[in-house]
Amino acid sequence: MLNIAFHPSYQLPLPEKHRFPMEKYDLLPRQLMHEGTCTEADFFVPKKLELSIINRVHTTQYIDKLTKLNLNKSETRKIGFPLSNELIEREILIAGGTVQGALKALDTGIAMNIAGGTHHAYSEHGEAFCLFNDQAIAAQFLLDHKLANKILIVDLDVHQGNGTAEIFRNNADVFTFSMHGNKNYPFHKEVSDLDIALDDGTTDDYFLNSLKDSLPQLIEKINPDFVFYLCGVDVLETDKLGRLNLTLSGCKQRDIYVLELCNKLKIPIQCSMGGGYSKDIKIIVDAHANTFRAAKHIFD
Repeated sequence: MLNIAFHPSYQLPLPEKHRFPMEKYDLLPRQLMHEGTCTEADFFVPKKLELSIINRVHTTQYIDKLTKLNLNKSETRKIGFPLSNELIEREILIAGGTVQGALKALDTGIAMNIAGGTHHAYSEHGEAFCLFNDQAIAAQFLLDHKLANKILIVDLDVHQGNGTAEIFRNNADVFTFSMHGNKNYPFHKEVSDLDIALDDGTTDDYFLNSLKDSLPQLIEKINPDFVFYLCGVDVLETDKLGRLNLTLSGCKQRDIYVLELCNKLKIPIQCSMGGGYSKDIKIIVDAHANTFRAAKHIFD
């Protein structure tokens, strides 16, 4: 069982300029069901998190301003979405799906979230379409409940996980690893525990070799008992916002490698989908679906 978090509100109705690629949140589960990769039994409906759980990662002032829709114009502009109660509820549900998924992964080895990967959310502000940092919240939840002692966050989105790096800057129990485009947003990078910045035009072979040279040694060194994996597909050569040149096959090989390594070492893993902005929505859905196909093959 893949333990996939999904809620209809993931596809939030938005004005036209904010809509793409929001439709992937509806198309992806339908595709997975249609092709037989997943069944209804694989999915669960996430529940809202208590704000006290979110408060373990995000400041009281930020949560209060956000939930009361009291951000100023500059703060709202930095987030990128028009603020609404529906948007806040969506973000809380996404974070809830990642927390619940992490708990399920402890039993079955893996969990997925159709959304999530909101790694640009800092402790005291949101940015770049990220309001609450779902994997940071879930990582802290596991630590608080003594369900994990050492956590590794593997962020392979094309953008650096700047918010995640800031949140865990002084937390020795969480190791942040980000492999991203050097010239991609954010233009001011935070310092992760390990950053690998890739040149524009990086192709499959270099990307995969860099990952294989780093991840096994990293796991051996820090000995994590849980992994959070942010598997954004904005690393593709077709991506409008990315500057790397991975193929669909290379992106799938990336996922297979990470998932096989965690399965082999018996480290539970939670996957959040992250970004994907190719012009053709079919490419986005297929790339994300590859992550679930790989998980099904490896963990079933």
